Amino acid sequence: MVRSTHSSTGSSLTIKLIVAALWFAWMIPAGMQFVAHKDYLEPVVLGPGVTEVKKLSDWAPYLKGSVNDCNIYVLDSGVPGGTMLVLGGTHPEEPAGVMSAVTIIENTVPTAGRILVATRANRSASTVTRPGDAYPQFFHIPTAFGQRKFRNGDRWCNPLHSWPDPEVYVHYPSRQMLAYMDVRNLNRTWPGRPDGLLGERTTAAFIDLIKAENVDVFIDNHEAELEYSVISTIVAHQTAADVESMASMMLSVEQFPMGMEFSPMLLHGLSHREVGDHTQALAFEIEVPEPFLDRVRGVTDEALLLEGKDAFVMKAGEAGLLYERIVEEGWHIDERVGRTNSTIHMIVQMFNEFYPDKTITYDNLPLRDEIRANGLGYYLLNPDEADQDRVVLD
Repeated sequence: MVRSTHSSTGSSLTIKLIVAALWFAWMIPAGMQFVAHKDYLEPVVLGPGVTEVKKLSDWAPYLKGSVNDCNIYVLDSGVPGGTMLVLGGTHPEEPAGVMSAVTIIENTVPTAGRILVATRANRSASTVTRPGDAYPQFFHIPTAFGQRKFRNGDRWCNPLHSWPDPEVYVHYPSRQMLAYMDVRNLNRTWPGRPDGLLGERTTAAFIDLIKAENVDVFIDNHEAELEYSVISTIVAHQTAADVESMASMMLSVEQFPMGMEFSPMLLHGLSHREVGDHTQALAFEIEVPEPFLDRVRGVTDEALLLEGKDAFVMKAGEAGLLYERIVEEGWHIDERVGRTNSTIHMIVQMFNEFYPDKTITYDNLPLRDEIRANGLGYYLLNPDEADQDRVVLD
């Protein structure tokens, strides 16, 4: 007896079509979410201290038209003094650095010297998250007028913007060999080169800016997992050791523990090492705690990103596996932004003591006690109520 294969072939085709339909039904919404995140532009309100908004390519034409041609916010007092550059968003998965930069733009008014600010130093890395680690795509800061929405991101440039990765990343100009993906890590590509991959071009552009604008104080905002030894600390180039040590001491005595580390001379690509080696600026990095980054964390969601509370990280602390304390109230975004801003403020105060001919002064930088008391959202302006010529997209 010969069996007909017609019905079995038809059934197989039907199953394949159903599977394909289910696959597209799942992939299309997921793809739409990825695109919506990648293309989302954050409104930033220009506070009373902002005198100009430029592009990074204004100092580095080779970056023009790229995703990392970020906004540079200029706060110029019109009074002679020093110049400070603050970077947020070197690693967009560290939101306190981004929000510190935003609070400066929307609140601070310089009274002597200039402040230059980038909220998204690595814009590319803010257009992708880490789906395999369940990173949320956005985070929301509550305010009196509703919620302000911001992109979450990753540590590395989006592969769509920087591809392919080399098998081994050979740092320029040291020739030091680093992990392949670090060619997309903005804090491993300094001082960069104009003809390199995206991360290298971006750091080269910042070097050009620092030199052209005679930046005196360079600050790179960061957060770190509690499992990491370089945490709750200022890292600085040896040329900034006097300012660093005094800032660390005064913060630790008067406000909260803040350690100090010297930039390692034999590890290249770091902002505090290369900016100090290749420019006139005193180079600092600020590291505050972020439990969201810890490998032993539990549910990886927006609540953990903002509230900094995790039972698994607490257990690791009880076992003595962490370099920073964690208690039930966690490490809230208010505390982390507050510590970042207060550390910036103390660095500037000590800089003014050592370099009185290059004074940088300002009003209305929200500090830790104020942010803890009022909440971060209190210091964010409403883009819908602001004059639209004072709202830019980042």
